[in-house]
Amino acid sequence: MKRQQSLILLVAATSTVSLASAADLEQAMSKSSNWAAQAGDYANHRYSELKQINASNVGRMQVAWTMSTGVLRGHEGSPLVIGDTMYIHTPFPNNVFAVNLKDQSYKWKYEPKQDTSVVPVMCCDTVNRGLAYGDGKIFLQQADTTLVALDANTGKVLWSAKNGDPKIGETNTNAPHVFKDTVITGISGGEFGVRGRLIAYDMATGKKKWTAWSIGPDKEILVDPAKTMTWTNGKMAPVGADSSLKTWKGDQWKLGGGTTWGWYAYDPKLNLVYYGSGNPGTWNPAQRPGDNKWSMTIFARDLNTGMAKWVYQMTPHDEWDYDGINEMLLVDLNMKGKTVPAVVHFDRNGFGYTLNRDTGELLVAEKYDPTVNWATKVDMKTGRPIVDKKFSPGTTGPDVNVKDICPAALGTKDQQPASYDRKSGLIMVPTNHVCMTYEPFQVEYTAGQPFVGATLTMYPTPNSHGGMGNFIAWDAAQGKIIWSKPERFSVWSGALTTAGDVVFYGTLEGYIKAVSPKDGKELWKFKTPSGIIGNVFTYEYGGKQYVGVYSGIGGWAGIGMAAGLTESTEGLGAVGGYKDLAKYTTLGGSLFIFGLPESTGSATTALK
Repeated sequence: MKRQQSLILLVAATSTVSLASAADLEQAMSKSSNWAAQAGDYANHRYSELKQINASNVGRMQVAWTMSTGVLRGHEGSPLVIGDTMYIHTPFPNNVFAVNLKDQSYKWKYEPKQDTSVVPVMCCDTVNRGLAYGDGKIFLQQADTTLVALDANTGKVLWSAKNGDPKIGETNTNAPHVFKDTVITGISGGEFGVRGRLIAYDMATGKKKWTAWSIGPDKEILVDPAKTMTWTNGKMAPVGADSSLKTWKGDQWKLGGGTTWGWYAYDPKLNLVYYGSGNPGTWNPAQRPGDNKWSMTIFARDLNTGMAKWVYQMTPHDEWDYDGINEMLLVDLNMKGKTVPAVVHFDRNGFGYTLNRDTGELLVAEKYDPTVNWATKVDMKTGRPIVDKKFSPGTTGPDVNVKDICPAALGTKDQQPASYDRKSGLIMVPTNHVCMTYEPFQVEYTAGQPFVGATLTMYPTPNSHGGMGNFIAWDAAQGKIIWSKPERFSVWSGALTTAGDVVFYGTLEGYIKAVSPKDGKELWKFKTPSGIIGNVFTYEYGGKQYVGVYSGIGGWAGIGMAAGLTESTEGLGAVGGYKDLAKYTTLGGSLFIFGLPESTGSATTALK
């Protein structure tokens, strides 16, 4: 009896700790003065209720303070702000700094000693997409696949967990995500024959809760053949037994890709985690016949168990490297007079998808760049894209150079996250406007060596505005572009929308810009020293609103500058495509914080 009572008390205590852990983050996110998660919330809205900076005064905004990160190469993600402290991260070696907002002094520094051998197996720069917060801890996913929990007050390592092996090409670039009492992380390395998975850890102890593989046997990918649903012939139906294995030849699934290095979302009411999986390995489609499930797939998984409630594959038998890892935005949409709980996803393949986030039903699939040509449309009954064979490397076969495929492998949008304007219901989307040539070839697998099997070149979309990017406003209920603002280069920065009727984003040349969510009209801009691939964020301190962003060129688009590459086909084709970047920017590593001047007589950079 005493033992039973002890167990009951232990369970009750554990539940209390879990609830307290969850409340810590949720309370922090509820305060608009903080920026407590990479997207500001569970739903990936990247929206702030702050409005001290607004459409009428943003033109007076100026630099408040700056800080060097001490590291070059690509600076993705954004800092976190909780109370009077800002938490800054860097690319490899993934340093973390806690900064006192009162005087910009350092509270503590965490500088991990990682083996530099991890750098050569990071496919597309040494980026890191940011930190997570919860339960008084700061979570860092290091490049060497070590997940670290740091005491938010002291920087002391509280626990760490290893989730991969760089010797076989497994690395990490994703931000960890905290949902309730759980830390979620993924894996990178799709270009090295890595088999993707999502991993959940107990936030308090670092103990692994579950692992959900993208590809393989049902028990490993955590699907129930009878209960996990997918869109089939105009309705939802069970995936059936061996839904992944049946779509691979032999044991190819063991090198199948489907990595999970993007952004994740969480719906507390449904208790579901949403994310996408990446490309199948190799890039030569002739070597892996079949649909290659569940690469290129949206997953909705139970947070407690990892079991998939539903799945939807966007690009079966991918022939173009259109990773499906981009963020999932959870929004409630008015569709035909009914409020629908939706998940909206802008895929690399150029289609903007809207699905019912509860059931997985496909609602919208439309091009968010009209020049997308690899597929004519998505068949709404089957959910499959209708491929134009003219732009199909799988049809023409290996050693044939297929020209003018739009978009390029880096997609109409890569990981750079969109933002949701809660006032208008529109989504603000940073995009690429780039096409490619694609020549697949036979490649053999060697652990820790590239497993690509294709040669690419990239260039601005022909017969268009001449630039390589657009910033657009999207109606997710209708699948329509409302307005589009062209840019010289891809918009590789994450967007931010505020209640002040301002949308912010950065450009590869190094500008941070403010535009109107109504029509895209430019309200303000400022040139930072290096290109911007980080995500704009905002916070309030001492009664004043600030807007910030990293300045540090790199990432896939800037890999030529970041890694010193010169051949046009290097960087998986990006080096030649973005060669002109060197005329406008150079390497850097700094944080810029902006605010309104104390007096209206200060210098202004407003655009008339």
